[in-house]
Amino acid sequence: MGLSISYQIIVEKHGGKLDCFSQPGQGAEFLIQLPVRQKEQMGT
Repeated sequence: MGLSISYQIIVEKHGGKLDCFSQPGQGAEFLIQLPVRQKEQMGT
């Protein structure tokens, strides 16, 4: 559930990118990219 909320905030609301890299027994690495400037929202 937490990853779903994170995806909504980063990707859908801010136009960023969220990647996850994992290997069994090695853990997980999350790459979060946010734009310097937010895209204009439609209708504004």
